[in-house]
Amino acid sequence: MTSYPSLPRLQISTNQRFLITEEGVPFFWLADTAWELLHRLDREEMQHYLYTRAKQGFNVIQTVALAELDGLHTPNAYGRAPLQKDSSGLPDPLQPDLDGEYSYWHHVDEMIRMAASMGMYTALLPTWGDKFYRMWGKGPEIFTPDNAFVYGKWLGERYRDVPSLIWVLGGDRPLQTRRHFEIIRQMALGIREGDQGGHLMTFHPKGGVSSSLYVHEESWLDFNMVQSSHSAGVRNNYRLIQADYHLDPVKPTLDAEPCYEDIPIDFNPDNGYFDEADVRQAAYYAVFSGAAGHTYGHHSVWAMADGMYSSVDMEQQGAFFIMSWQDALQRPGAGQMKYLHQLMTSVNLLTAHPAGHLLEEPLSGANTPMAIKGDDYIFIYCPQGLYVKVILGALPNYDLTARWYCPRTGQHQGAEQVENIDTRLFTSPSSGRGNDWVLCLYSGIKE
Repeated sequence: MTSYPSLPRLQISTNQRFLITEEGVPFFWLADTAWELLHRLDREEMQHYLYTRAKQGFNVIQTVALAELDGLHTPNAYGRAPLQKDSSGLPDPLQPDLDGEYSYWHHVDEMIRMAASMGMYTALLPTWGDKFYRMWGKGPEIFTPDNAFVYGKWLGERYRDVPSLIWVLGGDRPLQTRRHFEIIRQMALGIREGDQGGHLMTFHPKGGVSSSLYVHEESWLDFNMVQSSHSAGVRNNYRLIQADYHLDPVKPTLDAEPCYEDIPIDFNPDNGYFDEADVRQAAYYAVFSGAAGHTYGHHSVWAMADGMYSSVDMEQQGAFFIMSWQDALQRPGAGQMKYLHQLMTSVNLLTAHPAGHLLEEPLSGANTPMAIKGDDYIFIYCPQGLYVKVILGALPNYDLTARWYCPRTGQHQGAEQVENIDTRLFTSPSSGRGNDWVLCLYSGIKE
């Protein structure tokens, strides 16, 4: 029996906007995307991946039990498949692979244990969406409402006493028929019966929407997930976060799949690739529009690609994946995510709320600023630097301290004292693509 480190369980804050630990400590979600982790890596590789991400400040790993890339038929690094086959030869959700000393599910156990030992939670998808709605990918569709409940209950019972787990239903698919909804609902209810409600639960939707489109009012959904995805155009994931923020009942939300670093824009290498400036903009946009945290992703890491390939099949050399997952772990965007965490945990996160009304004549398009306010601070993200006009007077104290925070280095610049009245124009230290800044206004005089 696997012994799991005892991280505090996660809960929803009293104001229903954020995550906290069972001890009442604010928890800022900073996840990495590792969909193929359980399917493609062995223990030593898994340890290297997790150790690197822990050092970089990530506290959640998003991964999948029944993986996307032919996860039912192509075995894992130890030659094991997740499910045994039924009499017709199809993988059977009612027959998980547990034979021998180190089955597929023992490997899952080891990953969850290893991540927790490094202080990280596991956001686990029971299955990728092609297993209930193929649409594209390998499939096959193996779930029905009945076996989804039984599979969910088995998972819930197996991981009932693991405190470091978050359940994520869905898996990059829309819910378009009554059958789809019922499969997800029954899987959720099965997990709830098995784990006795001991873990938070959410839903990972298809690209361009939030889980709120499908299941916001479901009682099993504790918080929403957005997939703003990888399409061309200006990053505007704040629109999805803002829409979730104003829903009733109130639930936390976050962008669980924004544009990945080094993924082809709109999935086409001819368009070029998203870089660290894009992933930073998506991250600060989401959090400063009301998200409870953020998920980073790298194109080679989610798939655990071992080199350069022309497609997700990884059979021919090409420009769809442009590096190995080992090299991708050190890409600049990944290392810069901790600075967002650093900024948001330096203040009282639980008092934060969107504050766009404090911006006068804000710039638009790729220059759109985003503002968030807490009890004694205002943070304003300026994606290309430039300037921002702020309507003052919303914070306590007559004096404010204005500082510029660099999302690329995690360092503050300057400490200007300003009067907390009227409207004031603030000009960033530099401007242009990749020169994003956060204007930090603090109540009172600070060094």
